[in-house]
Amino acid sequence: MSFKPANSIQDLQYFGEFGGINPSISDSSTYTFLSAKTMFDTFEGNTEGCYLYSRHSSPSNLYLGEALAAMEGTEAATITASGMGAITAIILQYCEADTHIVSSRTIYGGTYAFMKNFLPKLNISTSFTDITDLEKVEASITEKTKMLYCETVSNPLLEIANIEALSHIAKKHNIPLVVDNTFSPLSISPAKLGADIVIHSLTKFINGSSDCVGGVICGTKELILKLKDVNDGACMLLGSTMDSVRASSILKNLRTLHIRIKKHSENALYLAQQFEKDGLRVVYPGLESHTGHHIIKKQLNPEYGYGGMLTLDIGSLEKANELMELMQSKNLGYLAVSLGFYKTLFCAPGTSTSSEIPLEEQEDLGLSNGLIRFSIGLDNDIERTYNIMKECMIALNILTPEVTLN
Repeated sequence: MSFKPANSIQDLQYFGEFGGINPSISDSSTYTFLSAKTMFDTFEGNTEGCYLYSRHSSPSNLYLGEALAAMEGTEAATITASGMGAITAIILQYCEADTHIVSSRTIYGGTYAFMKNFLPKLNISTSFTDITDLEKVEASITEKTKMLYCETVSNPLLEIANIEALSHIAKKHNIPLVVDNTFSPLSISPAKLGADIVIHSLTKFINGSSDCVGGVICGTKELILKLKDVNDGACMLLGSTMDSVRASSILKNLRTLHIRIKKHSENALYLAQQFEKDGLRVVYPGLESHTGHHIIKKQLNPEYGYGGMLTLDIGSLEKANELMELMQSKNLGYLAVSLGFYKTLFCAPGTSTSSEIPLEEQEDLGLSNGLIRFSIGLDNDIERTYNIMKECMIALNILTPEVTLN
């Protein structure tokens, strides 16, 4: 398979059926066949490209899937109604009773909860390991392991996965490497680095307007057809189907992703550099002080930067909450979960997006209760934003007044 640069978005061009510059939205739950034989073949999985029923496929979802496959450099993609819909479908497609997953220890709380609490009901076990320690990763793989799973940039600690090295390990043991690339669309192209399957929560940066949820699985054409198979396809049978109107809306927003990601990255890098100068405990992959900086730099599509996510450790949950509430009152953003919005979003992950992880495990991971996760927005004057944020920190005695404002 040949790969293009991540930004093939600019080459996306669909004509609507009446010549419109936007493809028409498919407003049908079921589709007709000109012959009974074609319907039979479709149910048997022998005919690609036929529309059967919107839970199976629809024109709007197909357009969006093609666009995202082009973005990630895979043969095909299928759309789901949420990021968790994509995660659960790909896991259950590969794993059956008495099998095993090796996963990064720092992952989205919902993914962790599904692996830790739900999959054991199906007799599927998971080993959570330090994804940055390749020896530990390989040592965790057993003859029952069916999948190696990680996030490109982990939620919420922003650890960096060495995708190329992990791919070598996965191929050595004949298992797929599944990479959640939600935090780093365009910035990193996991398939280009050797990942077998790339998933996203479309809810976040790709959609960018925090008005819907969605997910995608990108992989080979063979895999995508299996996921949509009427007899044993996880996407078809689990029913996580995206509405056509939403698929059309996300496709429109996707066209500006390359512009938005550059600005998210530019703003986040500026803030991270300034906070580090101020002596704050900041984690951002674009800083040389980040433990995974050399790895992400090697993997990066540099024109898109290091992404829009950073963390600050304020020291205590009380201080973190005070700062977030004050920043919200100053119109700096919202105290809210999720990411990728045009305004900055911030939350304390230990009591929100990662609250599914028990406190003792959070401590082992280094997830302190004073940690704030920031999804940095598209602010036009990021220096002004920084100065107001600093004023908030001075007011709460997080920084001393001796730190001069710009």
